[in-house]
Amino acid sequence: MTSAALKQVATGKKENPVASFSKFLDTFKPQMALALPKHLTADRMARLALTAFSTTPKLQGCEAKSIAGAIMTAATLGLEINVDGQGFLVPYGKTCNFVPGWKGLVDLVSRSGRATVWTGAVFDGDEFDYALGDSPFIRHRPGEENDPNKMTHVYAVGRVNNSQHPVIEVWTVGKVKKHRDKYNKVGGSHYSFRDWEMYARKVPLLQVLKYMPKSIELSNAIAVTEATDQGNHAIIDGDFVHVTEPEMSSPSSPIGAVDPSTGEISSEAYQDMLDRVMRATDLDDLGVIADEIRSFPDSDRVKLEEAYRERKETLEAA
Repeated sequence: MTSAALKQVATGKKENPVASFSKFLDTFKPQMALALPKHLTADRMARLALTAFSTTPKLQGCEAKSIAGAIMTAATLGLEINVDGQGFLVPYGKTCNFVPGWKGLVDLVSRSGRATVWTGAVFDGDEFDYALGDSPFIRHRPGEENDPNKMTHVYAVGRVNNSQHPVIEVWTVGKVKKHRDKYNKVGGSHYSFRDWEMYARKVPLLQVLKYMPKSIELSNAIAVTEATDQGNHAIIDGDFVHVTEPEMSSPSSPIGAVDPSTGEISSEAYQDMLDRVMRATDLDDLGVIADEIRSFPDSDRVKLEEAYRERKETLEAA
């Protein structure tokens, strides 16, 4: 038993998880420093990881070695955690993944100096036109709307230095959702339900990156992204990415709630959530439920949100 555990038994007090994680990071810094590029320091990466840990309660339920692996993946890629959308620590039950954001992938392309890439999101009311083929183009004049739930298309454009034409990929939002639902192995725990625009813009970007010159960092970032977007756990070991399957019975994915073959949330899970909404006895409890409702497919989420609003009105009037 560790000294911290002995102290907890003796005093009956549980150590603050953030303080405990901070101590863990202090011992982990030397190993982290070996993987970091010159533009990052172990102190800065540790501060970023601690901030993410303290502001994301579900990370506090992840195993320390899993978080350490995710931090090392970020360090190896040279991407900062939760800074300008470069990448994020994302919990799946007790497992933590580092998920590169689309801005992180764009940054890695720019570092090579051999190509440029960018992405865009089209919303209701935007002026948007495009063509593929041998003379591809995109014309996009954004309007006032920026609600991620009102996106219609996402696109990515890549241009290799001195090339005659760009590489263009355009996806409808419906196509992105079908892609996610086909490959998603963790159901409602998938991070796209929490950050829809970030995920959606990455999907066409990954297609464009197939035609761009790649550094080892970019190749590994693509491999990590493709693995984590399916809900798998991915870590970088040297020049290789190791991928492991998720545990379908993890705390964030209740047994029986997710169909492993489709990644969809079952009707039983929907009924259980509806029952929880109707049984909620106070607004705090209802607030927790509201966060979980966002993880359901659109068809179920709309009905659950309606039940949530009705229950909220009842509790507020009581």
